[in-house]
Amino acid sequence: MATDRHAHAMTHTGAEAVRHYEKALDSLLLFREEAATEAGATLEASPRSAMGNVLRAYLGLLGTEEKDAAEAATAFAAYRKEVPVAELTPRERVHVEAASSWLGGDFHEAGRLLAELVVEYPKDALALAVGHQTDFFTGNATLLRDRIGGALSAWDEHDPHYGLLQGMYAFGLEEAGHYTRAEHVGLEAVERNPRDVWGIHAVVHSYEMQGRYEDGIRFLDTRTGDWSTGNYLTVHNWWHYALYVLETGRTDDVLAVYDAALHHDGSAGVAMELLDAAALLWRLYLAGTDTGGRWPALADAWAARHDGPYYAFNDVHAVMAYVGADRLSDAERLIHDRRTWLEGAGTGAGVSNVAMTAEIGLPVCRALVAYGRRRYADAVDELLPLRRRFQAFGGSHAQRDALQKTLVESALRAGRHDLARTLLSERAGLRPQCPYDLKARARLG
Repeated sequence: MATDRHAHAMTHTGAEAVRHYEKALDSLLLFREEAATEAGATLEASPRSAMGNVLRAYLGLLGTEEKDAAEAATAFAAYRKEVPVAELTPRERVHVEAASSWLGGDFHEAGRLLAELVVEYPKDALALAVGHQTDFFTGNATLLRDRIGGALSAWDEHDPHYGLLQGMYAFGLEEAGHYTRAEHVGLEAVERNPRDVWGIHAVVHSYEMQGRYEDGIRFLDTRTGDWSTGNYLTVHNWWHYALYVLETGRTDDVLAVYDAALHHDGSAGVAMELLDAAALLWRLYLAGTDTGGRWPALADAWAARHDGPYYAFNDVHAVMAYVGADRLSDAERLIHDRRTWLEGAGTGAGVSNVAMTAEIGLPVCRALVAYGRRRYADAVDELLPLRRRFQAFGGSHAQRDALQKTLVESALRAGRHDLARTLLSERAGLRPQCPYDLKARARLG
C-alpha cells in the first residue's frame, strides 16, 4: 500500500496520485490556489483514493461557501457509497467521519475528531491544518494554540512542513493573547518559508493586537512580493494593511487599498473577500467617513450571492453592507429569514450554525440595524451582553473588533458615558497608543 511522506498508509492511492496529493497538501499549507488543481489530479489518477476524496471534501468547506460545501457533500456521499469504510485504515476512517461531520454542518464535531486523531498521528499535516481552521471558524483560541502546540514536538525541525506548522502555532499564540511569543514564532516561520502567508498573517495579527501599526506597515511592505498575489489570503492581508493605514489617519490611502485590492469590478464575490470589504467600510462608517459609492456596490455583491443560513459570521458582514448602503429592508429581510430558519424543522441537532446564529449572529445583526436607524441605546442593549462571547461565532480578535467598536460608538452616542469610559479604559490597557481609542476618550471630555 502506498504511503505519504510521513509513512501514513493511503488506501486505493497509486504512486502518481500520492505525488499529486503531496503537492496539493503543500499548496494548501501555503494557501496557494494550486491546491484544488492538484487535489483534482489526485482523484484523476486514483478516483477511489480515500485521502484524495477527503482532501477534496475539506477544500469544499474551507471557504465557508454554501454552494461549494453542497457540491462537496454530493461528491463525498457518492464516494462513501462506492468505497466501504471497512476498507480504510483507522486514520482514514477518522478523516472520513470528520469530513462527514463538517459536511453535515457540525464544525465542532469535525474539530474534535481531528484533535483526537493527531494525538495518535501528530504528523498528519492535513488533520492539523484542517483542525486549525475549524478552531478559527468556531473562535476557539485555546485550541488554535494547543492543537498545533501539542503536535510540534513530534516533528523534526528540518521537515519541510515544520515551519508551516510554526506559522499556524504563531496564529494560535496570538489569538490566545501571547503576542510577543506569537511575533517571535511567526517571524521564525516566515524566515523558513517567505511565502508562508499564514505565518505572515500571524505576525500581522500580533502587531495589530499591540497597536504597532507602523511596524505592521513596514513588515508587509518589505514582503509584498511574498503575500500579495496568487494565494487565498491576498485580500485578507491587504485588509490588515488597510487597518494599519486607517489607524494612521490616512483615509484616502485606505480607500485606495479598498479599490485596488478588497472590492472592485473584477472581485470574485466570494464570502471571505466580501466580509473583509464590509469590515473595512464599517469601520469608516463608524467614524462618519464619506466612502462615496462603495457601499451600494458592496451591498449588491452580497445580495447577488443569495446566501442561505450557512455561517452566521458571514451574515453579520452582509448586514453591515446593507446598513452601510441604507438598504435596511434587505438587512431586516435577512434577519427574518434566519429567524424563520431557526424556528423551522431544518435546524437539527449537530448543526453548529444554529447556536452561532441564535446566540450571536441574530443579536449582532439586530444591533447593526439599530445603529443604522440611530437607535444607539438599542444597539448597546443587544451588544453589551455578548461582548465577551463574540468569539463563539468565529473569526479573530481583529475581525471581531468591529463589533467592539460598534459597542463603544453606540455607548458614546447613546449618552452612556460611564459605560463608554469603562470600555475605552479596557482597550487602553491593551493598546495604550491606539489612535482610535485616544480619539474616542477625548470625546468624553
